[in-house]
Amino acid sequence: MFKKILIANRGEIACRVIKTARKMGIKTVAVYSEADASARHVELADEAVCIGPAASKESYLVIEKIIAACKQTGAEAVHPGYGFLSENADFCRQLEANGIVFIGPKVLALESMGDKIASKKLANEAKVNTIPGYNDPIGTPEEAVEIAKGIGYPVMIKASAGGGGKGLRVAFDDKEAFEGFASCKNEAKNAFGDDRVFIEKFVEEPRHIEIQVLGDAHGNVVYLNERDCSIQRRHQKVIEEAPSPFIDPATRKAMGEQAVALAKAVQYQSAGTVEFVVGKDKSFYFLEMNTRLQVEHPVTELITGLDLVEQMIRVAAGEKLAFGQSDVQLNGWSMECRINAEDPFRGFLPSTGRLVKFAPPQEVPGQVRVDTGVYDGGEISMFYDSMIAKLIVHAATREQAIERMRDALNSFVIRGISSNIPFQSALMQHPRFQAGNFTTAFIAEEYPKGFDASDVPHDDPALLLSVAAFVHRTYIDRAAAVTGQLPGHELKVGDEWVVLRDGVSHNVTVENAEGGYDVTYSGETFKLRSDWKLGEALFEGTVNGEPFTMQLERRKLAYRLFHWGTQVDLIVMRARAAELLSLMPEKQAPDMSKFLLSPMPGLLREVAVTVGQEVKAGEKLAVIEAMKMENILKAEQDGKVKKVSAAAGESLSVDQIIIEFE
Repeated sequence: MFKKILIANRGEIACRVIKTARKMGIKTVAVYSEADASARHVELADEAVCIGPAASKESYLVIEKIIAACKQTGAEAVHPGYGFLSENADFCRQLEANGIVFIGPKVLALESMGDKIASKKLANEAKVNTIPGYNDPIGTPEEAVEIAKGIGYPVMIKASAGGGGKGLRVAFDDKEAFEGFASCKNEAKNAFGDDRVFIEKFVEEPRHIEIQVLGDAHGNVVYLNERDCSIQRRHQKVIEEAPSPFIDPATRKAMGEQAVALAKAVQYQSAGTVEFVVGKDKSFYFLEMNTRLQVEHPVTELITGLDLVEQMIRVAAGEKLAFGQSDVQLNGWSMECRINAEDPFRGFLPSTGRLVKFAPPQEVPGQVRVDTGVYDGGEISMFYDSMIAKLIVHAATREQAIERMRDALNSFVIRGISSNIPFQSALMQHPRFQAGNFTTAFIAEEYPKGFDASDVPHDDPALLLSVAAFVHRTYIDRAAAVTGQLPGHELKVGDEWVVLRDGVSHNVTVENAEGGYDVTYSGETFKLRSDWKLGEALFEGTVNGEPFTMQLERRKLAYRLFHWGTQVDLIVMRARAAELLSLMPEKQAPDMSKFLLSPMPGLLREVAVTVGQEVKAGEKLAVIEAMKMENILKAEQDGKVKKVSAAAGESLSVDQIIIEFE
């Protein structure tokens, strides 16, 4: 067994590998860019080596720097994690040439399966069903349009070396095929250093279901059941679960055996994933093989009881698999939510900055797990992907897993930046998701205009009002207890209050009670009991004896409450104050319709217009890169460019002016 390994990655996956290595008694070496100098994985590792500037192409993607770090520290093997160099055959080849073990598959598998074009050809030769498409690299946008028309819209445009939703577009017409091809090539070149792109038929109403395989150097390969990754937004997975609510045992066996046959065809060693698109009649087609550890591997670990990182390390060290196919378990149900730094209420725009508060839910072995690479007070950088953490739960049934995930999301506190937790909470409550009745189009179908607070109506709005009243009364009671008040002029609290929600007044009565307050609203009394302290972000207590957890944040006069995906701002005041507030004039927001503002922090890659140019609605104006994704900004209406206020290559802040129109 290895004495020391290097992790050629960052963030949560680097921390995840370090955790298992430590359990196995193996020393670890972290590599980091200048932007990651104070990152969590650097702190957790036994040693750390700086490998260059923030940009991935100058640090995490430079093979020579990784090998130099191995030689400097005496690392015998490298775990690549996912992304970056994890599926790079040349990286594996150069490591082997330097006597360093790659903890992953061999060059043959990486070259034949890691390349999406080569893998489709190999799958065809192995008589595996594949989706109709054009598998040779495509040179120009014009050629892409002709090929797309030949296959028939809609089509999927994919980077050959792609992954993680990068270098991938769906086109429904010639214009989208033309633009999508150009964006895919650019994203692929920046993210993977390989701009080859191919096109295939897009199967509508599909499910994305993948099979986890594990092979050793002795010819043994097993499948570890399936994961359903159909809940996606912009082709990036949002929720993963194992097993799939759609797959029956016979289909699982057929898919698993096909995945194993494909892995054996390339002498696959290590953990890998064979992805399928599954139709409503349970017909399935090979999509691609990911020759690495997947982001969503924890759900497989929780239903099988296996540590996949440990298995990868043991296989790389030459050990045989200690179990066969008949030994693979399928216990209970597991789900994973990807907690990303993005604002669901602003079209999921990237959110970067300081984690003023990061308090994940309490981990419970076998029930609640949090994989993360960040910490309280840490930084979310614009240079890397948007993932903050992975929240994973396990339970006996799917219904119990959903309930456990809802509770865990309620308890997950993130402040300073926006996160997609409200959206994840809404998905957990959606009737179609709860019924298991969804496809990869689920989010686009259910949230066609994006996500809005109105998409999550609270089933007990009176509870929200009552908690706000409880919290405000707690603040007021403390103020009333301050010593040194002028005799005869002490602060008198009183029990009658008004809670304002969206400008509407709700009269409540708040009375002291042992362990809390009794709040009466609309003739109903809510007996709230809690040991909540002023300033705490998590409100845990009971209402009429039933336990609940809610998050809250004080924002000037208002209390912002978060519960089951609902986010609401409430103001608590006396009736006279509410009456006077209603007479105050509303400040009108300035007219910004003549400006193109940056919707996110990021790098301005391109300004597509010049001063004096006439533009039409829908025309491309600029391209911003943030968190390794390209975002095309288009004109919302016809107009003429008056001024260009930012240049390509400039770092932008949120709402910074890029273009002004006449």
